[in-house]
Amino acid sequence: MVKNHLSRLTAPVSWGVKRKGIKFITRPHAGAHNLRESIPLSLVITDLLKFARIRRETKKILNEGKIFVNGKVRKDLGYAVGLMDVISIPSLNQDYRVFYDIKGKFKLSPLGDDEKDVRIVQIKNKTIISGKKIQLNNSDGTNIILDKVASYKTGDTLFVSLKDGSIKDHVSLKRGARIYLIGGTKRGVVGTLDDTKVNTIVVKTPEGSFETAKRYAFAIGKIKTLEA
Repeated sequence: MVKNHLSRLTAPVSWGVKRKGIKFITRPHAGAHNLRESIPLSLVITDLLKFARIRRETKKILNEGKIFVNGKVRKDLGYAVGLMDVISIPSLNQDYRVFYDIKGKFKLSPLGDDEKDVRIVQIKNKTIISGKKIQLNNSDGTNIILDKVASYKTGDTLFVSLKDGSIKDHVSLKRGARIYLIGGTKRGVVGTLDDTKVNTIVVKTPEGSFETAKRYAFAIGKIKTLEA
C-alpha cells in the first residue's frame, strides 16, 4: 500500500485533493518530476479532466490508450505528470498544458493547434560530452545534444517539437522577459523580469513589484497561460 499509494492527508497541496474521502490515493512513480512537483496521471483524469470518478473507470480509459503525455501513450495510473507537460486526448481533439494556478494548484490550460505539439523546457545545466558536443540537461529530465556551440544559457527556455525533438524557439531569462513563477508564495503568477541580482529577481506585475528567488523564474515568452 505504501509503495503505490499515498495518504490523502499528506498529499501535496498542489494536487488540490479534498482531505476527506478514501484514505489512500495513487502515488506518482519515479520519473522526470519528483513527488512534490508532480501529480499522478490518475488524478489528472479524475480531478482535472473529470473523465472518470472511480479507479476502475480510470484504468479503462488508460488501457484503451486514449491519453497521451508529451506525445506518447501512457497507461500507468501513477505516471508522474508535471509542469509544462502536454496532455492530449486525440479522440476528442483536446490538448492541454499543465500549469500551476495562482493558488499553487495544478490546472490544465487548453492548447490550440500552434502549441499542442510543443514541449516547453528550462535548461537546468550544460555539460560537454565526447566529441566536444554540448548536452543541455532540461527541467523535464530530457537531454538535448548540440553539435555546435549555441547561445543557450542555463535558465533559458526552449520550445521543443514533440514530433522530431528539434528546437523551435528559445527565450532568454533576462531583464524584460515575460516569466512564470514556479515556486514560492507567488507560484503561478505571470510577470515581467524587471531586475536580476545574485540569487534573486524583481518581478513586475500589474499589481506591483516584488522580489523572489531567481530559481523560481521560468521564461515563457508569448505562450498562453491560465491567466492570459
